[in-house]
Amino acid sequence: MEGPQVWLFKSFKTMNDTHSEIGLIGLAVMGQNLALNIADHGFKISVYNRTVSKTHDFLQKNSYLGDKLVGYEDLTSFIRSLKRPRKIVIMVQAGAGTDAVIKQLTEVLNEGDIIIDGGNAKWTDTIRREKELSEKGFLFVGSGVSGGEEGARFGPSVMPGGSPEAWSHLKSVWDAIAAKVDDSGKEIKGAAPGKPVKGGTPCSAYIGENGAGHYVKMVHNGIEYGDMQMICEAYDLMRNLLGMSPSEIAKVFQKWNEGVLNSYLIEITAEVLAQTDPETGGPLVDIILDAAGQKGTGKWTSVSALDMGIPAATIAEAVFARCMSAIKEERVSASTQLNGPEIERLSESEEWLQCIHDALYCSKICSYAQGFQLMKAAELEYDWKLNLGEIAMIWRGGCIIRAQFLQKIKEAYDRNADLKNLLLDPFFRDAVNQAQSRWRKTVVAGAQFGVPIPCFSSALAYYDSYRTANLPQNLLQGQRDFFGAHLYERTDKPRGEKFHIDWPHPDRPQLKS
Repeated sequence: MEGPQVWLFKSFKTMNDTHSEIGLIGLAVMGQNLALNIADHGFKISVYNRTVSKTHDFLQKNSYLGDKLVGYEDLTSFIRSLKRPRKIVIMVQAGAGTDAVIKQLTEVLNEGDIIIDGGNAKWTDTIRREKELSEKGFLFVGSGVSGGEEGARFGPSVMPGGSPEAWSHLKSVWDAIAAKVDDSGKEIKGAAPGKPVKGGTPCSAYIGENGAGHYVKMVHNGIEYGDMQMICEAYDLMRNLLGMSPSEIAKVFQKWNEGVLNSYLIEITAEVLAQTDPETGGPLVDIILDAAGQKGTGKWTSVSALDMGIPAATIAEAVFARCMSAIKEERVSASTQLNGPEIERLSESEEWLQCIHDALYCSKICSYAQGFQLMKAAELEYDWKLNLGEIAMIWRGGCIIRAQFLQKIKEAYDRNADLKNLLLDPFFRDAVNQAQSRWRKTVVAGAQFGVPIPCFSSALAYYDSYRTANLPQNLLQGQRDFFGAHLYERTDKPRGEKFHIDWPHPDRPQLKS
C-alpha cells in the first residue's frame, strides 16, 4: 500500500481484501462521480483505470472515504477484490472501447458474474453484447445514466436493461444512488458529499430486456435535443421580435420556471442568460459562438423513428437545427446574399410573451408525444415490455429533462396504460386546446419576420396532421401508382386490399389544353 491516505493495492494481498460489493472501470469525470456516489451510500467499491496515475490521484483526493473506496493497478487484483457474483460497472468510451474492456473481463471473470455498461451505448450494441455474454454464462446490464456530472455525483436517473436476474443483483445499488422525488414528483434536494438524500422514490426502474435501457436513454436524449432547441427558439423570438436583452429574458425564464414549464433546463437557461463575460463584462451568451455540438444520440433517435415509421419530426428538426448551426461560415456568407423580411419590433410585449410561452409549452407536449410514441413502437419492434408511466416517473429527477411536466405524463399513463398518444390524454388535450391560438400566432410571427423556429413550426404541423382525419396523401398514393405501379387502397374497401389502375385510364375525363 502506497501510504495511509492512498487506498491503492499494487497486488492482491489476502482474501480479507475481497469485500467490495461492486467495481468500476473508467475514471473519467462520469466514472469518478458515480464511484463517489456509490461510496457515499455505504457500498464498498473497487476502482480500476488503465492510466494508473489517474487512480492514484482520484484515491488521494477522496481519502476521506477510507476503505469504502479502494483502487487497483492491475485488472486481476481488481477482479479478485469483488464479492461473488461480481458486479462491474464500465464507464469508458462507447463503442470499441467498451468492447475491448468486455473482452478483457470475459477472460478473467466467472460464469454468473455481472457486467454493467453505464455509458451512452447504442441500443443495438447492447442487444448484441447481451446475447454474446449470456451465451458465455455472464449476465449483462445496459444502463442509461442521465444527469451529467452533477447527476452522477449526487443522484442520476438510471435506466437499466437486461435480464431480470441481472437487475436483481444491481437493484439495491442503483436504487440507492439514484435521484429521489417526493409524492408530488418534485426532486428532493439537499444532497452533499457523504450525506445522501434520505427517503423519497428513487428515479430508477427496470426498463426491460437487453437493449431496452439504452434505447430509453437514447429517446430521453432525443427529447432533450427538442427541449433545448425549443427554449432557444423562445429566446430568439424574445431577442429579435421583442428587442429584449439577455438579462431581461433571464427574468422571463425565471418566472416561467415557477409555472407549467418548471424544469431543470428552464432553470439553467435563466442562469446562462444572466451570466456576464469575465473578459468583456457583457452578456456571456453574446460571446458564445452559435455553432452547436452533438454526440449522436439525437441522430440515433431520429434514425430509429424513420426506420420504424414513427413521425418524430420535431425531435429530428432539433437535430437538424444543430447541423445548420454548425455550418457557421456558410451561413455568414449566405446572410450577405439572401434576402428576408425586415424584422419589426412587436408592441404589447406581455401579450407576446404569453404567446411565446404557450408555443413553447404546446411544442413541448408534441415533442414528448413523439418520444413516447417512438418508445411504444420500439416495444413491439424488439419484444420489450415498457412501462411508459414508470419511465416518466424515473425522469422526474436526476436527468437533464427533469421537469414538473413529467408528473403529468405519469398521471396520463396511470389513467390509461394503453394511451396511444399523449395528445389524447384529457389533461394534455385541454392544455393544447386552450393555448393553441397563441401558439399559432407565434408561428405566424416567426414566418412573417423571418425568425427561424423549426421546432415550434414542426410541432404545430405534427399536431395539425395528427388531428386531421383526411390528409392529402391520397393524391401521393395516386402519383406512386401512376409512375411505379405501387398500388393504392380505397376508402370504400377494407384496409389492406391493394389496387392498381392503368394510367391514364380511358374512363377519366380528357384534359383540355
